[in-house]
Amino acid sequence: MKRYFKGFYMSLGMFCAIPLPRRQWDDSCLDLVLCFFPLVGLLLGLLWRGLAWLLALSGIHIMLATAALAVAPFLLTGFLHLDGYMDTGDALLSRRPLEEKLRILKDPHTGAFAVVLAAVLFILQFAAVYAALDAGGSFTPVVFIAVVSRCCASLAILCLQVMPQSGYGNMFKGSTGAPHKAFVGALAVAATGASYVFGGRTGLTAALATAAGFTWAMTRAYKELKGVSGDLTGFALTIGEWCGLAAMAVLNGR
Repeated sequence: MKRYFKGFYMSLGMFCAIPLPRRQWDDSCLDLVLCFFPLVGLLLGLLWRGLAWLLALSGIHIMLATAALAVAPFLLTGFLHLDGYMDTGDALLSRRPLEEKLRILKDPHTGAFAVVLAAVLFILQFAAVYAALDAGGSFTPVVFIAVVSRCCASLAILCLQVMPQSGYGNMFKGSTGAPHKAFVGALAVAATGASYVFGGRTGLTAALATAAGFTWAMTRAYKELKGVSGDLTGFALTIGEWCGLAAMAVLNGR
């Protein structure tokens, strides 16, 4: 049991910005980090939903509430996945040969395409959250959007070919196998089912839209960059979560 706790704690420390009392790192638990990634998403999703509840109780103006909820998922992860979204987008939009795209992907400098894509994302994120709040529907599906997106991210690393230069992917994939894939797949199914139970048709559609958005983004990036990495999963996760939010906003307004 201690090993599983360590695995979750390692995943929590790596994938969110919540301050922890002390870091625990054990190489023997590396195979559990991706398995617990969706459970980190559950915690982040609950915090996201809890913030929405507190803002609703406070009676704060909808524009301010929207701004807070739009940036919350980025703040809670320390902008980790947003960084991957920007780096990958910069590489893909460069339309250069593969070697140059991979160089841009690893370049620590921020390119013009990355800045533009970040601006577009924040506008779309704000619009989706505003539409969801203005419609007055439930914000609960965001809990499962955060879980499903991370199930997809874990499965991408576990199932796809990892880029040789990806330290993130190669570190976690080495000691994993079919049981790890099955566990994450079961979590994805459970999260989708729970989204329907707690969010009805809106929740189910939001969860499915998250998976579809992730799959589209990952397929596009994987095809062009010939492998998966931490940056690519951040890119696809960010797009997938926005697709889930957009679906929730559309259905809440009906």
